[in-house]
Amino acid sequence: MTTEPQVQLTPEARIVPVPSVALYRWVMVLVAAIAMVATLPGRTHGLGMITERLLADPVFQLTRSGYGYINLWATLLGALFCLGVGYWIDRYGIRLTLTVVMGMLGCVVIAMSSVTSVGALFLCIMLTRGFGQSALSVVSITIVGKWFDRKVSLPMAIYSVLMAGGFIAAALIGRECAELNWRIFWSGIGWIVLVLAILLGLITRDRKTTEPEQTDAQLVETDAKRSFTLWQAMKTQAFWVFSIGISFYGMIVSGISLFNESILVDQGFQKEVYYNSLALGTAVGVASNLVAGWLGLHWPINRLLAVSLFMLSGSMLWLTKLSTYLDVVGYVLVSAAAGGILTVMFFSVWPVLYGRTHLGRIQGIAQMMTVLASAVGPILFAQSKTMTGSYQPLLYVLAVFLFCTAGVAWLTPLPHRNPQPSGVS
Repeated sequence: MTTEPQVQLTPEARIVPVPSVALYRWVMVLVAAIAMVATLPGRTHGLGMITERLLADPVFQLTRSGYGYINLWATLLGALFCLGVGYWIDRYGIRLTLTVVMGMLGCVVIAMSSVTSVGALFLCIMLTRGFGQSALSVVSITIVGKWFDRKVSLPMAIYSVLMAGGFIAAALIGRECAELNWRIFWSGIGWIVLVLAILLGLITRDRKTTEPEQTDAQLVETDAKRSFTLWQAMKTQAFWVFSIGISFYGMIVSGISLFNESILVDQGFQKEVYYNSLALGTAVGVASNLVAGWLGLHWPINRLLAVSLFMLSGSMLWLTKLSTYLDVVGYVLVSAAAGGILTVMFFSVWPVLYGRTHLGRIQGIAQMMTVLASAVGPILFAQSKTMTGSYQPLLYVLAVFLFCTAGVAWLTPLPHRNPQPSGVS
C-alpha cells in the first residue's frame, strides 16, 4: 500500500470559502477596465490631445520632429517599466501595486502640467509612458487573469468593451476641452487619476480563494498543470508565437493610426472618409471583442490567433488596392474584426496557457514587447513613405510576415506539460 505525498499549499492556493467571490470577480473586471482607461495620459491618443497646444507653448519652442523624438525615446525607456511591475504584482499583490502605480501616474501628470524646460518635459513624458502605457496596463490586464481560473476569454471580452467605452468617453471629454490651456487640462486629468487611484485602492482585493467545491487534490493538480514561471513560459514556442503575432498587430495599429489619413488621401479619398472609417472601426472592434470572447470558449486559441492574423494579412493587401468607398468599408470591417479578436487574445491568453502564479511577470514581458513594437511602427511607415514615396511596399512586406506568422500559429502546440516547481523566475 502506498501513501500519497503530502503537498504543502501556498497561501494563495489555500481554499477559503467566500460565497461572494463569484460576484466580486465581475467587480474586479470593472476595476480593471477603469484602470486601463486611466492609462490614457500615458498613451499616444492621450498625449495627442495636448500635442498641438504643447507645440504652440512658447516656453518649450519645440519643433514637430523634436517632439516626435521625445515621444519615441520616452516610449522606449518607458517600456522598461513592464519588467518590474510584474514582479510587484506576483510578490505584493494587485491591490498595493495598482494603488502605487496609479498614484504615481497621477502625480507625474500633475507635475508635467507645471514643467518649464524641455528636459523636465521629456522626463515627465517618459515617466507617464512608464507608469501609464507600460506599468498600469500590465496591472490592469493581470487583474482579470488573477481572478478567473478558466473561461477567461468571455470576461476579457466584456473588459475590452468596458475599456473601449471608457476611452470613447474620455475622447469626448477631451474634445470639449480642446480650447482649454493644456496645463489646466493636464492637471485636471492628473487629479482625476489620483482620486481614482485612492478609490480603486479601497475597492480592489487580492484573490486568495478558489471555488469552494474544489478539493485540495483538484487544486494541486490544477496549479501543477497551469502554473509556469516566467522562464518556463519563455521556453515554450507558444509564448513567442503569441507575443510576436500580437506585437505585429500593435506595430501595425500604431503606424496606420498615425498615418491613416495620409494613406487614404494617397489613394484619392477625402478626409471625411478617414473620420468615417474611425467610427466604423470602433464599432466593429467592440462587436468583435464579444465574438472573440465567445469563440475563445469553443476554439483552440492557437487556431483563433492564426485566423485573426490571416485576416489582418488580407486587410494589408486590401489596403493597397482601395478604389471605392465600399473598398474602404470592407478593409475596415476585416482589419477591425481581426484587431478586436487579437485584443481580447492578448488580454486572455496568458492565464489560460500559463496559470496565475507568475502571471504578472509573464504579462509584463508580453506587454513590453507590444510597447516596443508600437514605438517602432510609426517609424517604419514614415521611412517607407520617405524612401519610396508610398506606404504600399511596407504593407506588402507586413502582409507576408503576418501570413507566415499565422501559418506558424496554426501549427504551434499549446503547452500542456507540468512545469517543475521553481521558487524564482
